[in-house]
Amino acid sequence: MNPTTRNEARLALRIITREQHTISRKNISKAALRVLYRLNDAGYNAYLVGGAVRDLLLGGHPKDFDVATNATPDDVKKLFRNCRLIGRRFRLAHVVYGNEIIEVATFRGASEDDGEGDRHIVDGRIVRDNVWGTIEEDALRRDFRVNAMYYDISDFSVRDYVGGMHDLQDHALHLIGDPATRYREDPVRMLRAVRLAAKLDFRIDPSASAPFAELGPLLSGVAPARLFDESLKMFLAGHGLKSFRLLEQCGLLKFMFPATARALKRGDSALRSLIESGLENTDGRVAEGKSVTPAFLFAVLLWGEVRDLAHTWVTHGKDAGDAWARAATHVVAEQCQRVAIPRRFTITMEEIWSLQPRFEQIQRKKVFRLLAHPRFRAAFDFLLLRAAESTAIGDLGQWWAHAQQLPHETLADALPLHQTTATGELEPVRAGAPRKRKRRRKSTTGKSGTA
Repeated sequence: MNPTTRNEARLALRIITREQHTISRKNISKAALRVLYRLNDAGYNAYLVGGAVRDLLLGGHPKDFDVATNATPDDVKKLFRNCRLIGRRFRLAHVVYGNEIIEVATFRGASEDDGEGDRHIVDGRIVRDNVWGTIEEDALRRDFRVNAMYYDISDFSVRDYVGGMHDLQDHALHLIGDPATRYREDPVRMLRAVRLAAKLDFRIDPSASAPFAELGPLLSGVAPARLFDESLKMFLAGHGLKSFRLLEQCGLLKFMFPATARALKRGDSALRSLIESGLENTDGRVAEGKSVTPAFLFAVLLWGEVRDLAHTWVTHGKDAGDAWARAATHVVAEQCQRVAIPRRFTITMEEIWSLQPRFEQIQRKKVFRLLAHPRFRAAFDFLLLRAAESTAIGDLGQWWAHAQQLPHETLADALPLHQTTATGELEPVRAGAPRKRKRRRKSTTGKSGTA
C-alpha cells in the first residue's frame, strides 16, 4: 500500500477508552495477560489483536489469544524462556504455558523501501514476509477491518485504525485495501470471508465478494494441506451449515469440493437434504460439546458422486463390491488434490460408504456381522441421513433402528437364513415378528441334535 493510504490510516485512528467498551481482563486468558504485561514492563508496546479483540467486543469467549508488539521475535525469545520461534513465511514467537500457546507477532511493515527485512512475492502472492513496521502499517496488513483492532494493555483502551468498530456495529465484513490485490496475496482470504460471515452472522460487503468469480480459481494453487485445515475451521466449529450455504452461494464450493458441486448441480434434492442435515447435526454436536469427526463430514459431502459412480458401474455389469470400491477410490483421489484429507480419515469414509449396500442384506449371518463391524454406528447414522433418497431407504433405517433394540436371540429368530428376490436383492423382514422355532428332536443318546 502506498504512503498516502498509510497516512490516511493514522488520521483515522479512533481510541475507544476503557469506559467506552466492554472488554474485561477477566475474559482474557492468564497466559495472554502474562505475555502482555511482561512485554509492556520491558518497555515494548504490547497489544491483544485480531479475532480475540473482535470476539470480546461482541461478548464472546475467544479460545485463542494473539499478541502484536514492536519487539522482534528475537527480543521476545530473550524475555521468555518458554518461547520458541517458528515459521519461515511469517516469523513468529510462540510462548507456551502448559497446553496454551500465545502467538506473538512483530508489527508487519507495509513496504521494503528501506531495504530491511525479508519479503518475497510471486505472482502477487506473498510467500515470505518478515518486514517489521509500525502499528499503523501492521493494521493495514491485516485482512478484515473487524480483525484490525488492538487492545492496549498499558491503558486498557482499544485502538481502531481502519473502521473495525463501525463494521462490528454494522455486522459487515470489509477487506482492508483493494480486495483483488489482497486475495491475490493470499487466496485463502476468500474462504476466511465466508467462514467469518457464517461464524459472526455478518454480511460480506459486495466489494469484498465481487472478485470471487474471477479469483476463485486461485484456490487451486493453495497447498491442499492448508485447505484441509481451512475446511475443518469452516465445518467443524459449530457453524458448518451456514458456511456451506455461503460457500455455495459465493461460487467457491466448486474450487474446494468439485465432486460435491457437480453432484448438487444435477438437482438431487435428496443429496442436498443429506448434506444439510449432516452439517446441522454436526453443528448440534459441537454446541453440546460432543465429539465430531472429519471422516463423517467428508463422507457426507462426497456421497453423491460416490453413489452415482458406483451405480453407473453396476449398471454396466461391474461387480457391486468392486464398483463401490472403485468409486470411493476415484472420488477420494480427486478430492485430495484440492483438500488433503489424511489417510486415517479416508479409510473411515470408504468404510462408511462400502457398508451402505450391506444394510440391504437382511440375512441372519450378514446382519450380525454388520452389527459387529467397528464402523457400524457411523454407517448407520449415515443411513439415517439418506432417508430422503427413497421410501425404501427410510424404511430400512427404521428397520435397523428397531433391530438394534432387540435381544440377540429375538433378532436371530426374526431373521431368515436365506432370503432373496428374483433380482438377487435381499428383502427386509419385520424384526418384531419372530418365526416359529422348529422343535428339536431328541437323540437316542439323550443329547440334543441339530435343529
